Amino acid sequence: MAAMFTQASSLHEERLNKVAALIHHTGARRVLDLGCGSGSLIRLLLGNTRFTEICGLEQSGLSLRQAREMLAEVAPDDTRVTLRQGSYMDAALDLSGYDAAAMVETIEHIDPGRLSEVQRAVFQHYRPAWLIVTTPNVEYNPLYDLRPGQLRDPDHKFEWPRHKFRQWATTVARQTGYSVNFGGIGEEDPEYGPPTQTAVFRL
Repeated sequence: MAAMFTQASSLHEERLNKVAALIHHTGARRVLDLGCGSGSLIRLLLGNTRFTEICGLEQSGLSLRQAREMLAEVAPDDTRVTLRQGSYMDAALDLSGYDAAAMVETIEHIDPGRLSEVQRAVFQHYRPAWLIVTTPNVEYNPLYDLRPGQLRDPDHKFEWPRHKFRQWATTVARQTGYSVNFGGIGEEDPEYGPPTQTAVFRL
C-alpha cells in the first residue's frame, strides 16, 4: 500500500506539471480550472506571470476552503485568482471567454448519464479556446494490483479504457466544433498504456 501511495503521489505531481505546461504552451492568459479541488493546479499556475486571470470552480465547500487557505498562505496579495463554488455541469454560470480550461481527474467523479450536462455547459456555453482533460486509464489498473472492476478511488463513478475515452472525446469534439488530440501522463506500459490519459481540445 505504501508503494502504491508513493506512485500515486508521484503521478499526481507529474500530472499537474504536465497540465500546467500544456496550458502555458497554448499561449493562454485567462485560465479556468474546472473542479479545482484544494487548488493544487492553481498554485502551480501562479508561478507563471503570463497568466493574468485564474478562476477556480469547485463544488465541494471543504475543498474550496482548503484552496482559500492555501492561497492566503502562498499568495495573499495576488489578485489574479478568483475562487467560485459551483458545478461545471451548470450551464447558467458566467464562465465564457477563457483562453484555456483544465479538468484534471474530475470527469470520472460524474455519473456517466450526466456527461451530456458537462458537454452542454463546458463545450457549448463556457467554450474555452483550449480545454485539457485528464482521466485515469483503467487498462493500467492491474499494475496497481487492483482487481477487475476495482477503481482507483471509491468516489469514481467510472474509469475508461483508452478506446472509450477517445470515442467520447472525439464525439464531443465533432458535435461542438473542437479538434482533439490524445496523449498520456506517467510511465507508459507497452501493453496497458499510461496511467493517466489526456485529451487536448482546441476550438
